Amino acid sequence: MTNKRKSSKYNTASLFNRYVWLVDLIHRKHKITYEEINEHWQRSSLNYEQEDYPLRTFHNHRKAIEQMFDINIECDKRNGYQYYIENSEDIENSGVRGWLFNTFTVNNLINESHKLRHRILFEKIPHGQEYLSTIIEAMHDNFTLKITYQAFWQDNPATFDVGPYFLKVFKQRWYLLAHNPYSGKLQTYSLDRVKHVEITADTFDLPKDADFESYFDDSFGIISGEDIPTETIRIKVLNGQDAYIKALPLHSSQKVITSNDDYTIFEYYIKPTYDFRQELLSHGAHVEVLKPEWFREEVKEIVEELGQIYE
Repeated sequence: MTNKRKSSKYNTASLFNRYVWLVDLIHRKHKITYEEINEHWQRSSLNYEQEDYPLRTFHNHRKAIEQMFDINIECDKRNGYQYYIENSEDIENSGVRGWLFNTFTVNNLINESHKLRHRILFEKIPHGQEYLSTIIEAMHDNFTLKITYQAFWQDNPATFDVGPYFLKVFKQRWYLLAHNPYSGKLQTYSLDRVKHVEITADTFDLPKDADFESYFDDSFGIISGEDIPTETIRIKVLNGQDAYIKALPLHSSQKVITSNDDYTIFEYYIKPTYDFRQELLSHGAHVEVLKPEWFREEVKEIVEELGQIYE
């Protein structure tokens, strides 16, 4: 590939990222002036050269966004020349916004999305993605966040400060892993349970030896199971369902121990956390826990309780 082609490919990807950044910023702010947009651009990680966002470039991007995504950025001239997204509700309701910001690698499809939106069916994803930019901005400079969070087990939401360490996606939901100074622990917060979030003026120290990529290595989902030891677990999966699990492994440690026309025995080296147990139960009678014995008995007791409910 020539340098010219590389440069062209890079510029296309860079432009697309700018378009997504601009739409997301205006959508989050509802209404924002060009001067404020330029201020945010100065702090953006996409601004590699630390340059201003020229007004002419901004208007060119507005036109490109309208042509590419069918998203109209209008100007409220009566109230201080503030820019807003005209069809904001349509974007939210159709799921296009969530799709656009989670499919960066399929540029050709995205370029045609405004023509195909009636032929693409979207899964309803819980809200919370609107806080991503604020959280990532805080993570960039290690600023703490003040979040208002509604836990399932609490009657009322609570507001507190946390140090945002990293983000994780699991089953179409975004989760924030943050250090809670009150508990002194790293805790998981589902973004769809967040009511409000804002960046504070305080900073926090990110551990230099933190290895976020391996934090959930021995876990099924977003439950770290710090007090649960990692064990070798074997399950028996009946024919039909075993093909599904072979194609979509439940965990990176998955191994096939034996397989025949009737069933497959899978082995995992994983923490038997609550969410992993729930995943196994979701497969019903197609999955049987073989070992360890205590885990098998635990699942057996739940199955017996279910049987009593349906008697």
